[in-house]
Amino acid sequence: MKPAMETTAEENQELNQEKRGCFECCIKCLGGVPYASLVATILCFSGVALFCGCGHVALTGTVTILENHFSTLPSDHALLTHVVQLMQYVIYGIASFFFLYGIILLAEGFYTTSAVKELHSEFKTTICGRCISGMFVFLTYILGVAWLGVFGFSAVPVFVFYNMWSTCATMRSPGANITSIDSICVDVRQYGVISWNATPGKVCGSALGDICNTSEFYLSYHLYIVACAGAGATVIALLIYMMAATYNFAVLKFKSREDCCTKF
Repeated sequence: MKPAMETTAEENQELNQEKRGCFECCIKCLGGVPYASLVATILCFSGVALFCGCGHVALTGTVTILENHFSTLPSDHALLTHVVQLMQYVIYGIASFFFLYGIILLAEGFYTTSAVKELHSEFKTTICGRCISGMFVFLTYILGVAWLGVFGFSAVPVFVFYNMWSTCATMRSPGANITSIDSICVDVRQYGVISWNATPGKVCGSALGDICNTSEFYLSYHLYIVACAGAGATVIALLIYMMAATYNFAVLKFKSREDCCTKF
């Protein structure tokens, strides 16, 4: 009976060691996960998807509203139509680029985090690797500044649609002291959307109220708000990317100096 009991005790000890080894391996792998880059990637994908998807549909609805109510002649809004089509193609390119760029930044975050924490012996800092990390820091900074401009630009249609919506809400308000509803107008020509020669160019009174009640106006207004929020989320994601990449680059550069000092 004793040899059998000793064998069982040895097997239990080996099993506990294997479990402890698996647990330590899992903890080691989780320690190499770049959580900041992971959160930034999810936020970037969500923001770009909202901006591109909602912006594409909202632009189509905006052209429909202008064609039906503000510019009856095709020649008056021909330039706007071409610009909207160009912007929609640009949206396709933005979505494709940031899908690939987010994956690349996430992969770079995995490698640099493992090198910073020295989790695996095969991950060593090299001059080429530090140059690539520095390049990503610079490129992410440029993209962040560009997306700040996109965020500001996406707020312009929200402002225009909000002015129209508030004007319609004022006309429908029972407490508003309005002598003549026909005197309340919205002229989109003052925003530079269409030329000053466009006819009619402005809509007044009950016709303006009818525009605010259309599904195109309601959908486009809310989609522009979501698209603007998506652009803001993308700016935040790029800021998180930049902070994480800058930290990893600084630590890798510092470790390379330590390695050079220990060699002599």
